[in-house]
Order: sequence, then structure tokens, then C-alpha cells
Amino acid sequence: MLNLSEDDEAYIVDLVRKRKEKQVSKYIVMQEFKKEDYLQFIKNHSSVVIEDTRVPLRKKWRIKTFTPPDAYIPERETVWSFPDRGDWATHVGDYRGNWSPYIPRNLILKYTEKGDTVLDQMVGSGTTLVECKLLGRNAIGIDINPNALIVTHDRLNFQYRPLTGEYTEPEIRVYLGDARNLDKIPDDSIDLVATHPPYAHIVSYSKSRVEGDLSALSFEDYLREMGVVAKEAYRVLKPGKHCAILIGDTRKHKHYVPISFRVMQKFLEAGFILKEDIIKQQWNTKTTREKWRKAVYDFYLIAHEHLYVFRKPSKKEELRKFKLSTAW
Repeated sequence: MLNLSEDDEAYIVDLVRKRKEKQVSKYIVMQEFKKEDYLQFIKNHSSVVIEDTRVPLRKKWRIKTFTPPDAYIPERETVWSFPDRGDWATHVGDYRGNWSPYIPRNLILKYTEKGDTVLDQMVGSGTTLVECKLLGRNAIGIDINPNALIVTHDRLNFQYRPLTGEYTEPEIRVYLGDARNLDKIPDDSIDLVATHPPYAHIVSYSKSRVEGDLSALSFEDYLREMGVVAKEAYRVLKPGKHCAILIGDTRKHKHYVPISFRVMQKFLEAGFILKEDIIKQQWNTKTTREKWRKAVYDFYLIAHEHLYVFRKPSKKEELRKFKLSTAW
């Protein structure tokens, strides 16, 4: 927990108390975390802690560019590699777990139109929402960690008016909540789900965890709860639309543990059809390569993640032709 003043500590405690009071099942309900909450917090704070990393709050940004390099061409194949993770607008890769902005940008451009609504129910530092703001998509971001929501608002705290093309300021809402209970989102209302779930707690990343953090669960419990996440994503997504998740694997006792494959199965069991399996090469791993690079072992270093893109079938769609891309 941060070293807060009494007033600020009371503010966070009250926010968590209200969250628990509104709990109607074992999962918390969504509570909007407004920009005013962020502005109140930054009056006395210049950073927050995510996992074991202190993340600075910029408050005011000096933005050099709002777009990727001019030479960049959106991806067309199923292997993606971004040695330069992307630092346009307010994108900063300063804590473990946030994804490269190239990933949501590609997904948004591929699967949505301007004015559509994108959901990231594990929003982290707000990378997806920043891309939605730049690309004119409405967005909903949810996270169970209040500190992540503060970082999200910090990354969204910029003015954007492109000099060319039509642009309408999108509606972007941020909520404290649980990806397993999207209670404020109606059925069949989202045009794209794009998120980067935490990994199962096979390797401990932090000694302290936020209550409800999926990555703190055992592997079997994690998979069960990811099944709940998948069902909620399926419920809120419009028929015929897409859901994309980036998930990686790990090792235990020097043997491969296919977390991503097991999570993929949960999404298929929820009713999704597998549209794409994109391999995303990892470049900026902060612990794995530092730990293993200097020695030789009898296994290969994991240097990729899976970006699964699922599609929710349209109503009355004939599914037999997709039997090889559905649950088995």
C-alpha cells in the first residue's frame, strides 16, 4: 500500500468499502471511477504502485506524436513482432504486464469502425483506451485494482484534435470492477473485446495482491475463473463480433505449462469460435531473460505469447462448418 496522508488513505478505504457494500455475488459489481477521482488523488501523489513497481503519474504530458511511425504498416500475418513496443501519445511500458499499443491498434482497426464500442475488462494502464481515444472508438475499461485506474486516467489525460479527417470525441468510461461480473454492461452491446489477462500464479510476481486478483489463484482455480470471464465476454459481445485475448505460457519444474491453450479452451467452451491464433514475439521480458540468459539449460526460453481472436456466432448461424474451430 502507498504511504498516504490520512485524508487520501480514507478516500481509498472508502472507495473499497463502497465496492464491497455493493457486492451482490461473490464478484464485486462495477463502480464508475471518474476523472474527478483521479484529479483528487493526484493533488497529493506523484505515483502509484502496481505489483512491485512504482509507476509515475505524469499529470501533464508533452506529446511528440500521436501515431506510430509513418513507415509502420498494420499487420497482415499471424506472427507479430514489435522490437520497439511503441511510445506515441501517452504510451509508456513502465510496469510488467501492459501490452504494446500496436496490439490493440491492430485489433481496433481490423474489427471495428469509428463510433463502435470497445471493452477492455482488465484494462491495466489503459493502453487499449488510449488507442480508442486516438481512433475515435467509444470504450469501457475495467480493473479490479484502483491504482491501475489512476494510471489509466493519467494516460487518458491529454487533448486530441487531429488536423486531418473527421473526428468525434469518443465516450470513454472507466470502472472499478471484476471481469467476471460486467453487471453494468447490457447483453449484445460491445463491438470488440480486447484484453490482456494476468497469468496464473505459477510464478509469484508480488508479495501483495489486490483482493480478487486472478493471478493470485492456483492454476486450476485460475482456469475455472477464466471460464467465468469468458462467459461474461460472450454475453456482452454483439453476435458476429470479436473478442481478442493476449495470453502467455510458463514453465514449472523446467517443463512447459500451456496456460494459453487451457484458457483458449475456456473461451471455446463459452461458445466462441476461434478465428485467429496469432503468435506475438516477446522482446521486453523483465525477469525471464535476466534470470536465465547467462546460463545454459536443458530447455528453451519462452519468447512468445498467443493472441487468440474469437468470434461470437451470429444468431441462427450454421455452426457445423466451424466444428474444427469450436470446443471439442
